[in-house]
Amino acid sequence: MAPVSTPPTKEARSIFNSLGYEVLDDGDEFRARRKWREVRVSALADSGEAPKYGTLRCFVTWTENATRLRKRIRDSNPDYEWAVIAVDESGDYEVARAPPSKAVVAQ
Repeated sequence: MAPVSTPPTKEARSIFNSLGYEVLDDGDEFRARRKWREVRVSALADSGEAPKYGTLRCFVTWTENATRLRKRIRDSNPDYEWAVIAVDESGDYEVARAPPSKAVVAQ
């Protein structure tokens, strides 16, 4: 079982490094940059709270917390694109993408 009280910070950094992102900043929240894209990454020990701001956000949490986190973010209906990465103690991970953005209809 993963150490659920400790955020998967090392695993999050490793995932983004292996995807070719430059990892910037320290701590449980960092920026991952590749080409024109910059993603704010938050490593969370539990289902956590979704920030109110952002453009591209990714939340990395332990597998056993991922479903609750995804539901909490979806229910908060943030104005940014987001994804949840569920990681296990061996470093294997699965990406759960956010639902598509709502199209703005001109009136």
